[in-house]
Parts: sequence; structure tokens; C-alpha cells
Amino acid sequence: MAEIARLFPQDETDDARAEALLQASRIAEALIFVSADPVDEKDIGKRMPDGVSALEALEALRAQYAGRGINLIRVNTRWTFRTATDLSWLLSREVSEPKKLSRAAIETLSIIAYHQPVTRAEIEDIRGVAISKGTLDVLMETGWVRLRGRRKAPGRPITYGTTDTFLLHFSLETIGDLPGLDELKAAGMFDGRLPEGFGVPQPRDGEALTEDEDPLEDGAIDLFDEQALVPGDGDEATGVTAEAEVELEALIDLDATGAPEAEPEAEAAEPKAENPEIPSETPKEV
Repeated sequence: MAEIARLFPQDETDDARAEALLQASRIAEALIFVSADPVDEKDIGKRMPDGVSALEALEALRAQYAGRGINLIRVNTRWTFRTATDLSWLLSREVSEPKKLSRAAIETLSIIAYHQPVTRAEIEDIRGVAISKGTLDVLMETGWVRLRGRRKAPGRPITYGTTDTFLLHFSLETIGDLPGLDELKAAGMFDGRLPEGFGVPQPRDGEALTEDEDPLEDGAIDLFDEQALVPGDGDEATGVTAEAEVELEALIDLDATGAPEAEPEAEAAEPKAENPEIPSETPKEV
């Protein structure tokens, strides 16, 4: 045997090196697999057997995983496993991410629901502050608010109203099913200290235009390319902001939790902390 070994020394050397390289690849595979983050090549090199470099073992391991569903990839000097790029479509899914309405959006939606058809200038007059373009954009993107027509007034401003999607989301058969003052009192949403003359407008959302509305023209419409308006009747512009906001907020709270959460002050008409959630579909990579 000794004579044979002397005749074929290279074969034994090759076998030993192949065995060492295989063992080094297994060690590198284990280190990368258990790590949540990419592993630095220097750290892998500290665990390598004598005579085998970390880069040599990693390149051999990458070749082994080249045609599999998981590939070994290099990121600068670090190594990690990743799913094969051609299989990414199998791991992609759409999930619903809830988004919450801002306080300004809730107040604007309340005013539109109870005062429709209403213009932007009338909304600003009732709220007492200017309305941002993004607020109306969000409400229209959710499908809860629509463009109705144009008011027969100087500047012919756009009028807004609610949609069937709004009714569906809040489980309403008609817009008239919005809670009234008596219902809110029965639900404990008021503490009895209501201002004199406190009233609730009767909401309406008929498809037909009102006498003071014109149909929308064809073409693109800039929601904020409107002239300033003189607010409408005093009953619509003043004295009803609080009940309009509180009533819709009560409906939002009942929709989200099944019961009112707290008793708001009628004078302040502060919106609830809980806001309705807006579903939106976005792709996520797993």
C-alpha cells in the first residue's frame, strides 16, 4: 500500500482538499442560515478549516444554490440567502392597509353629509378655517364624496355631496338615516347643556340637481379654481356646525366600536379619537 501511495500522492491530496472544501461549505451554509442579517465574509473565515478560504467555500456554496428556489447572494462583503428572483411573483400578495382620516377630513365629511349640496366656500365658512386641497382629495379617493354640480352664484362654484359608497360603509339605507339630535341624546352623546336654538339640518342626497345648481360641464375640473362665495342662508352657515360634526362622529364611533366612547361637549364639538379606516390595496413583497 505504501508503494501505491508513493505512486499516486496527488490523488490523496485532491481527495483531502475536496473533503475540506465540502466541510467548509457546510459550515458557511449553517452560519448564514441561522443569521437574521447578512454575514460578513471575515466572520465566516474565522470558522473555516485550515487550507480553505472563506471566499472559496462561499463560491462553491453559491454554485450549489444557483438553480434552486433559494440563492446565495453577496452584498458587498456580506453573504445571505434570498428567494430566487424569478419566483418573486409567487410570494407577492395584496394586503389591505387601514388609513385613518384626519380631524379636518372628518369635519369636512360631516358638513358635506348634513349640508349637501355644499360648496367649498360654505364648508370653510361653517368650519371657520380654510380647507386644504388634500382633504377633499382624500374624501373623493375613498369614494365617499362626489361632485354634484355648480351653484348658480358668482363664480359658479362646485357643489359636493355623498355617494352610495358612503351609505354602504356606514350601513345606512338612505342619507336620512343619519342620527338626529334625539338619537344622539338617547345614546348619551350630549350632556344636556345645549345652546339655545341648537338644531339639526335634514340631510338630502338626491341625484337630481336642486334649483340653485347647474350640471357640471365636460372636461377636467380644478377643485380649487373657484371664486370666493357669499355663504348661503344663516341656518346653513351658522349654528349647526357642532351637531353636524358630532352626529357623523357618533356614527363613525358606532361603526368602529359598536358603542359611543365618550360624551363630547356640544359647544366644542371635538372629533373623536377613533377615525374610520380607509381600505387601500398595495402590493407587498414577502
